[in-house]
Amino acid sequence: MKDIVLPQDAWQDVEPGTEALVEEWLVKAGDTVDAGQAVASVVVVKANHDVLAPAAGVIEQILVAAEDTFKPGQTLAVLRVAA
Repeated sequence: MKDIVLPQDAWQDVEPGTEALVEEWLVKAGDTVDAGQAVASVVVVKANHDVLAPAAGVIEQILVAAEDTFKPGQTLAVLRVAA
């Protein structure tokens, strides 16, 4: 299993304690994804970022719902990596 998180570089120049917003999930649990595929659209301090799948596999579970906030390093979803 691999955690899907927003890369640290998206948090550069952001004040400590800032949270981001999952604007929209582009996949749902059970969907198969390719490595590097956008799986969610998030907003960090008025800047949109796509969250990419770190590997090919199946979205096992979405942990942060659309319109919910999250903190740096927080796992957004869990990916079952393809064999």
